[in-house]
Order: sequence, then structure tokens, then C-alpha cells
Amino acid sequence: MNKLDVRIETLPPMRVVSAYGFGTEPEGIAGTKMITFLKAKGLLDGYGSTIAHYGFNNPDPSSGSPNYGYEIWAVVPPEVEPEGDIRVVMFSGGLYAVTRFENLENIGRVWSELVKWRNNSPYLYSSHQWLEHLLNPLENDPAKYVFELYLPIKE
Repeated sequence: MNKLDVRIETLPPMRVVSAYGFGTEPEGIAGTKMITFLKAKGLLDGYGSTIAHYGFNNPDPSSGSPNYGYEIWAVVPPEVEPEGDIRVVMFSGGLYAVTRFENLENIGRVWSELVKWRNNSPYLYSSHQWLEHLLNPLENDPAKYVFELYLPIKE
């Protein structure tokens, strides 16, 4: 196991649009909704390059059910208005421990390592939103996905 490379970053408050999915593969449901919305708004070319986007479980998986929720946020220009079940969220920002990794298969392990890193660091748990930032969302091969995980912390 490689030593985790962690940086500390403050995310500023952001106005985001949110897409939601629920089921056995809610990431795909939310992702399809977001891509469809951004394409309709003429913003798809920027998705993954100029438009920051973040995702998280909502709610987390629970034992006894294959279903869970996933929400994707995209930072869009202020003139972009939501439509359909896309909604606007005002995110208050916060302090994060951030690490980068490749390959979707590694996400559970890296989350665990990041939590262990925080538990052994001078930083304390904080309750703002945990976030996953997929840096190359238009990549079709999950083994080539590049993620940054944002774990909320406070000093």
C-alpha cells in the first residue's frame, strides 16, 4: 500500500445545480440527468474541463438493500437556471483533506485510508459534506477514472 498523499484545501461557497439518482447504480442515473441538463444548456463541452462537479452518496448504502442514492453537483454560471428535477443548491464550502487516485475499483479502499489519515492527524471530524470529484467524467472506462476525494475536517 502506498503512502497517501493528502493536501488541505478550502472549498469556497458555491452555487451548484444538483442531479439525483436512487437505485442499485444511482451514480449512472444522476450522471445521465446531469449530462442531459448540461447538454441542453450548451455546457456539455465544459463538463469535466471547465465545470467543477462533485458527487456523494445520499443516502449511503444500508445493509439489507441494494439501493442507495447519489447526488451530483455541477458549478455552473449564475445565469443557468434549473429545469425538471435538477435543482439549485447553495453549498457553504469548508475545509477538506483531499487525496487523488485512479480507478473506480479503489474508491472504497482510498476513502478508508483517508479517514485513517484524518484519525492520525491533528485535524478533527467536521460535519460538512463529503465529496467525490471525478476529474474525467466523460471517460468510458472506470479503470481510467481519476478522482479526488474531499473529507471534511476542522482544526
